Amino acid sequence: MLARCKRTGGATNGKAEVSSERGEQGMLRAAVTEDREKTAESAEKNMAAGSGEAPFAEGDAGPTAALPGPPEVPKTSDRPDDPSQVSSPPILPESRQGSLLWRVRGVIRTMRPQQWVKNAFVLAPIVFAKHLTHPSIIKRGLGAFGIFCLLAGAVYTMNDIVDVEADRAHPVKRHRPIASGRVPIPMAKALAVALVLISLVGSIPGGPWFAAVVVAYFVQNVLYSFKLKKVAYVDVCLIAAGFVLRVLAGGFAINTMPSWYMVGCTALLALFLGFGKRRHELATAANAKKQRSALSAYSPHVLNVALAITGFATVGLYLAYTIDSHTRAFFKNDYLWLTVAHPLFGIVRFLQLVAGRPRAESPTQEMLRDTPFVVNLILWVIEVVVILYQIRPSG
Repeated sequence: MLARCKRTGGATNGKAEVSSERGEQGMLRAAVTEDREKTAESAEKNMAAGSGEAPFAEGDAGPTAALPGPPEVPKTSDRPDDPSQVSSPPILPESRQGSLLWRVRGVIRTMRPQQWVKNAFVLAPIVFAKHLTHPSIIKRGLGAFGIFCLLAGAVYTMNDIVDVEADRAHPVKRHRPIASGRVPIPMAKALAVALVLISLVGSIPGGPWFAAVVVAYFVQNVLYSFKLKKVAYVDVCLIAAGFVLRVLAGGFAINTMPSWYMVGCTALLALFLGFGKRRHELATAANAKKQRSALSAYSPHVLNVALAITGFATVGLYLAYTIDSHTRAFFKNDYLWLTVAHPLFGIVRFLQLVAGRPRAESPTQEMLRDTPFVVNLILWVIEVVVILYQIRPSG
């Protein structure tokens, strides 16, 4: 009997000890839970107050160790902040590095065929002289356009040879074929010489005045590439002179002298584009002097003023041309002034590209990829042709 009571008492004491241990564990869990809640509330208050301070010092896990979060994805240059700067995939797959096709495609890229659209200024006299209905004149104009495209390819190649060290210091231009080594410098020199010879010889059938302008364009670009591109503001003036020479060459190719309005608008527009390019380079270059020596002599304020003057002077001169009495008499039309809205939009849009696309290599390249700019340009061309040639729907 006594032994049974002792066993019963021992069992009771054992149960009491177990219950006591369980109670202590429950109290500990409750304390931990309460501590977690207080920690969460404190963190929420800190976040709301904008303090940004963590509830525990660095390396302190607090009452309980924090669970590891998802790994942070490092930010690289392949994932730019601006979605518009994400390069689209190439139309053709990239060739195997070191292959002949890889070299050939590098040579084509060096000639910058996407920039040949600038040579459309050669065709401007055909449009405004009302020669679009004459196939023989169009053929001569297209021949002149082709000559300037080849010569432009030679000029771009020479520029890349001269600027190879500066391009290698540029975050975007270092990928150019010559700067990256895809096109070796001896090959680039041979390419430039071949393109120059073909262009000069091909200009002879265009007549002596056309050939003279082609030679002048080449000499001007040689001076620019090797010397005058280092002189601030003179470099932009030389770029503008190149556009004027394109218009004059187009006129000589079809034996039609362009009006001074066309020459003036071309000069002002080219100055505007050149100043915009320098303003963009000045704002985005981390080491401006190393990438382009003339940039160190440019002033942002002066460039802003130059952009405003040349941009709106271009629109003003174009408006004066559209309402000039000789213009209206030649075209027998009083509605050309209605097209002024398109040059004005183009000027404003280009200024937006200069300020809003810091990662672009050049705003003059970016405008040819910008949908609003391209659509506006196409609409302007259509309206000019319809008004000048008095095209009406049949029926």
